[in-house]
Amino acid sequence: MSSTHLSLHFHVVFGTKHQRPLIAAAWRPRLHAYLGGAATTLEIIPEAIGGVADHVHLLLGMRATHRLADVMRDVKRASSAWVHETIGEKDFEWQDGYGAFTVSVSLLETVRNYIMHQEEHHRKKTFQEEYVELLQRSGVEYDER
Repeated sequence: MSSTHLSLHFHVVFGTKHQRPLIAAAWRPRLHAYLGGAATTLEIIPEAIGGVADHVHLLLGMRATHRLADVMRDVKRASSAWVHETIGEKDFEWQDGYGAFTVSVSLLETVRNYIMHQEEHHRKKTFQEEYVELLQRSGVEYDER
């Protein structure tokens, strides 16, 4: 077998600037669909997209030729422009950074389910609590400030 075979899945999380609750429930599904379309345009498979008023989660299937930083820049830029132009929310901005965590095939369904039930999940935890937990579970060092 001389081909290259990959299974590259990323759980990506990013929020609105200053965690402002700007993503209204009325247009949130359209934003999620747009994020999926932006990923597809980059030849990435959007396996699940969900979120609440102040952040989104994406489960993405990527190729070896993709550079995560470039993908995130392009998806965030395009979706921010879409919110400005289509929704008319001129104050909308994404935070500068993001969290990205690799996902094994055995956990894809678990992560997909987690992403698709964000509303329910955030009745119990804030975005900050959730994000710190993701960092800790993934062994990522962070500054608590």
